[in-house]
Amino acid sequence: MNVLVVGGAGVTGVVIVRDLLESGCSVTILHRGAHEPDLPEEVEHIHTNPYSLEDLQGALENKSYDVAIITYGRLKYVAQALEGKTKRIITVGGAAPIYKGWGEMTAPNPWETTEPTPLFLEEDHPLSKTDGVDKFAAAVRRAEQTVMQMHSDGIFNVTHFRYPLVYGPNNIVPAEWGIMRRVRDKQRQLILPGGGLTIVSRGYCENIAHAIVLAVKNPKASAGEVYNICDNGLMSNYEWVALIAKIMDFEFETVSIPYEVLPTGFRATHPQLLYRHHGVLDISKIKEQLGYRDKVSPEEAVKRTIQWYNDNPIAVGGEGEQNLGDPYDYDYEKQIIEAYKKHRDSLTAEIDKMSHIPVTWKHPYSG
Repeated sequence: MNVLVVGGAGVTGVVIVRDLLESGCSVTILHRGAHEPDLPEEVEHIHTNPYSLEDLQGALENKSYDVAIITYGRLKYVAQALEGKTKRIITVGGAAPIYKGWGEMTAPNPWETTEPTPLFLEEDHPLSKTDGVDKFAAAVRRAEQTVMQMHSDGIFNVTHFRYPLVYGPNNIVPAEWGIMRRVRDKQRQLILPGGGLTIVSRGYCENIAHAIVLAVKNPKASAGEVYNICDNGLMSNYEWVALIAKIMDFEFETVSIPYEVLPTGFRATHPQLLYRHHGVLDISKIKEQLGYRDKVSPEEAVKRTIQWYNDNPIAVGGEGEQNLGDPYDYDYEKQIIEAYKKHRDSLTAEIDKMSHIPVTWKHPYSG
C-alpha cells in the first residue's frame, strides 16, 4: 500500500509512519522540511508549504496514493490538492475546538473560558454542533464539515479523527516538561488549583498512531466516520503530577488553591493544571467499530515520555518552553503560597469561633 502522510515529522506523525512501515506500506511524508524526523531512508520526503493550495498542487503534481493521512497543514487545501490523486483520506482535527464549553482556543487564557460539560462526550453530542464564539473553533469545525461533505459527495472515502491533548517524544507543546523542570529545579512546592481534581483527555502518541493505522486497515468499517480518540485510561491532574514526580523520584508539597481566588490571567503554575472543568472524550465508538485498545498504558506512556525528555531536555527559555506559556517565576509562586496559607489559616480560625449546631456522625447501618 502506497501511503502519503501529510505531517510525519511531529509527535504522532513519526509514529504513524513507523507503524505503517512495519505493516509493509510504502510511505511518503509531506512537510515543510524545517524539522527532519528520524525516519528510515526509504521514506520519501516532499517539502512544501501545506498551508498554500498552490504550493500543494505543485508538489503533488503527477502523484497518486492508495491512502493519504492528513495530520498537518490547512486541511481544506490539502484535501483539495489531493482530489484525483487518491480515493481515501484519513484526516485529523482537534477535539477541544469542536465541543462547546471546552474553552476559546484563541483567548489569552483559554482554560478560564471553559464551562462544565458532561463526562464522556460522544461524537454526535449536541455540544459538538452548538455554535461557539471562538474563530479558531469555527475554522476547525468548518474543516471537519468540509472533508465529511467530500465523503458524502463521493470525492473521497473519509475517516476523521478528533485529537485530545497529545503527549510523547518530540512534542511542540511538551506538557510534562512543565512539571519536570520544577523537579529538576528542586521546587518542592507546587500550586495545584482546585486540588488537581480536573480530568482532561490525553492521548499518547503510540496509542493515537495505533488508532490511525486501524482506520487504514479497516476502510469499510471506518468509511464516513468521525472518531474521538484518546487514552482509554484517564488521570486527574493530581494523579498526573504525582505520577511524573514518582517517576523522577521526587515528591511535591502540593498547595490546593480554589479557582475562585485566582486572578484573571493567573500563570503561577503549569498551565495544564489551570483547566477548571473536565474535558473527557467518549471513545466507545472506535473501540466497538475498529477494536481500539490502548497499545501502551497511560502509566507506561508517561514513564516513556519522561525518560525521553530526560535524555533530550528542553532548552531553558527555548521554543518548547515558550510554547507551554509557563513563566517559571518561582519567587512569585512562593509569595502566592505564603499569602494563601496566611489567609487560609486566618479564615479557618475565624470559622472555628463561629457558633454553630454541632453534628455527630453516625453511620445509618451501624446497628
